[in-house]
Amino acid sequence: MAQFLIKAESESDPSYGSLPSERPIEEHINKGVINLDKPPGPTSHEIDSWVKKILNVEKTGHGGTLDPRVTGVLPIGINQSTRVIQLLLEAEKEYVCLMRIHQKVAESRIREVLNEFQGKIFQTPPIKAAVKRELRVRNIYYVKLLEIHNQDVLFRIGCEGGTYIRKYCHDIGEALGCGAHMAELRRTKAGPFKEDETLITLQDLTDAYYWWKKEDNPEYIRKYILPMESAVEHLPKIIIRDSAVDAICHGADLASGGITSLQDDIKKDETVAILTLKGELVASGKSLYNSKEIYKKNKGIVIDIKKVFMEPGTYPKMWK
Repeated sequence: MAQFLIKAESESDPSYGSLPSERPIEEHINKGVINLDKPPGPTSHEIDSWVKKILNVEKTGHGGTLDPRVTGVLPIGINQSTRVIQLLLEAEKEYVCLMRIHQKVAESRIREVLNEFQGKIFQTPPIKAAVKRELRVRNIYYVKLLEIHNQDVLFRIGCEGGTYIRKYCHDIGEALGCGAHMAELRRTKAGPFKEDETLITLQDLTDAYYWWKKEDNPEYIRKYILPMESAVEHLPKIIIRDSAVDAICHGADLASGGITSLQDDIKKDETVAILTLKGELVASGKSLYNSKEIYKKNKGIVIDIKKVFMEPGTYPKMWK
């Protein structure tokens, strides 16, 4: 588990910003994300539209498209957090898949082929995919065989974002020499979002909105909508001084002097999350050095800021 390296002692002024868990309810919603359990049938874009109507908000966006028949974890960003949710597109995903092979095959052979289809694999996106059809490498982190019943094979798979499980099943069938197809699929994890107590249904969200608007009870809407910081829990983090916040909000890169602490597992060229001392998400960027190098540096730019999520003026201007 990653530890924080303390680079400099600093305190945050309570006059500016707020703890993510203590934002006023309207701000909480506008900077919120939902760990939604997608039902079978609608497209991911239709789910976006329904959430927008339920909450009466301007914008929603999902983190990683699921096909209409696929169910499970579909993170949804609201208003200001729609850009944050994009950081999940390349995050690790996990699925439980029911694959149907087209002829009976010995269990030992199925296990053998599944073991071969771990690590780095080559995939060409399917014809209906919304991306360019070119050969690419994807990482399969693990495949756990759960059950085999006749020609149905149930397995759990952890993989790099952008892996096509339908194509994975097809390729397994080719390797078995008999053909196979994906019969059912459920996503159980997308980055930090998984099947746990935060996973809710559209009906849960509808009920929570009713209790807030009609009964003046925001308890459930605050519980079911998570702070946008939840969407970067999978990223290594850097904590910055109050005095560095507004400069980054205006487009500056992060210099070594603005850092108070950082996780000890940051790698060069890795995407990192930049947070205030109160835990608010400011930005994300690419690390120009690893943790030890950043810790030792006394000056110079260490993070190339790519996306800014906090509005300028949230913290006072302390730069020239």
